[in-house]
Amino acid sequence: MARLDQQILEQLKKCSKDEASLSKLEEIYSEIMSRYEKANKHLNLLERAIIDDYDSILITELELENPGPRIVYVNDGFTKMTGYEREEVLGKTPRILQGEKTDRHVLDRLKQRLIEGQAFFGHTVNYKKDGSEFVNQWDIHPLTNAQGEITHWVSYQRDITDRQESSKMLFDANIDFEQLIEESKRTFVDLDVQGNIIASNKSFREMLGHETDELKSLKIWDLVGKDDQQQVKSLFEDFSTEQTMEDTYNWVFKKNNGEELLLEAGVRWFVSSDDTVIRIHFDNITLRNKVIDTLREKTKSLESLLSTKEEFTLKFKKHDNGSIFVAYASDSFQDIVGHPVEKVLDQGLHDVLTSDASAITKAGLDKAFLGTMSSEKIQYLDADGKEISIVQSFRPIWDADEKEVIAVRSVGLVELEV
Repeated sequence: MARLDQQILEQLKKCSKDEASLSKLEEIYSEIMSRYEKANKHLNLLERAIIDDYDSILITELELENPGPRIVYVNDGFTKMTGYEREEVLGKTPRILQGEKTDRHVLDRLKQRLIEGQAFFGHTVNYKKDGSEFVNQWDIHPLTNAQGEITHWVSYQRDITDRQESSKMLFDANIDFEQLIEESKRTFVDLDVQGNIIASNKSFREMLGHETDELKSLKIWDLVGKDDQQQVKSLFEDFSTEQTMEDTYNWVFKKNNGEELLLEAGVRWFVSSDDTVIRIHFDNITLRNKVIDTLREKTKSLESLLSTKEEFTLKFKKHDNGSIFVAYASDSFQDIVGHPVEKVLDQGLHDVLTSDASAITKAGLDKAFLGTMSSEKIQYLDADGKEISIVQSFRPIWDADEKEVIAVRSVGLVELEV
C-alpha cells in the first residue's frame, strides 16, 4: 500500500463516517496512487527511450478544424525546447508556435495527411515563447483505441536549427569546385525534402539571374512556369527515398528578367549530415535548340534537312571487368544509322563505325568516364556500307556523391550540310 501523507490522511478522515470506511478509502486511494506511479514510471521509460531521437513529445485531441486540436499533454522536453510551461499550453493548440516564417504549404500538407488518418514527417520554422525562431521537425502519428479508432495525435518533435545551419555550411564549404573550369560548366541546385533551395552553383545562379540569398528564400517551384509548377510540387509531397525514382524532366524556368528557359532536370538524392538532399542537374535545352537552329539556318534547303536530319541517344556503362558496353539506344538510332537497336546492344558499335571512328569513339568514352565532356565527329556505316557523318557528344553521368562516373550519355546529331 502506498504511503499516505498526513494532509491527505486528514482529508480522508473528514470524508469517512467510521474507521471501516476510512480504511476502505485509504485502500482505494493507495491503489489509485500505485497505478498512477506505475503509469508515470512507464511514461518516463517511454520518454527516455526516444530522447536520442526527439527533444519533445506533444499529444493533442483529434479535432482538426478551428480552433484546432487542443493540447492535452506535453513533456518536459517540450518546455525546454519552446520555453512554455506545461500549464501555459494545455487546452491551447500547437498554433501558438507558428509565426511569420512558418511554411503554409507544409501546414496544408500536414492537415491533409491527418485528415486522411496518415502519419506525417516534415519541418518548418516555429517560434519559442520569447519570439526566437527555431526549425521544428515533426514526426506525427495517430493514437487509436481498442477498436482501432483514432482518438489523439502524438507529435515527436526536435529542434534541428543547428543541423540545418551545419548542412548549409557544408555545402558552402564545398563550393570551391566552382573555381575549376570543368566543374563550373555544370549546373545544379540542392534542395531539402520540402523544396527549399539549400545551395546552388554559380552556373545555375547566372543562368537564371538570381543571387544566392534570393534563391535561399524561394522554393524550387517558385522558379518554374505555371504549367510545370504542379509536377514540381508533386515530387516533394511527402518525399520518400524508397518511393522516388531518379529521373529526368523537362521544365520551363523563369529568368529574373522574365525570359523563359526550357531546362532538362536530372533529379537525384543523397544523405548528408543526416538530412536527405535532392540534387537537380540541368541541361539548357533552350540554348541547345538555339545552337541547332542556327546551324540549320545555314543550310541550303532547310525544309529538306528538317525532314531527314534527326538525333539519337546512346548510354554507355562498364562491365565489372572495365569494358564499355552500350546499355541503351533510342529508337531513332535505327532510323538514322539503319542498324537495329538490338544489334548495338548485343554487339556494340564496332561493326557500325569506320576504323578511325572506332578509335575516336573509344577516346571520347574514355575521357567521359574520367569526368570530361567532349564532342567528336563520328563516321557511321549504314546497312549498305555508306558513311554517315554524326556530331556526337559524350557527357559523364555522376553518382549521387559526385565522386564517380557511373555512365556516359551520348547524343548524336546528323551533321548538317553547309
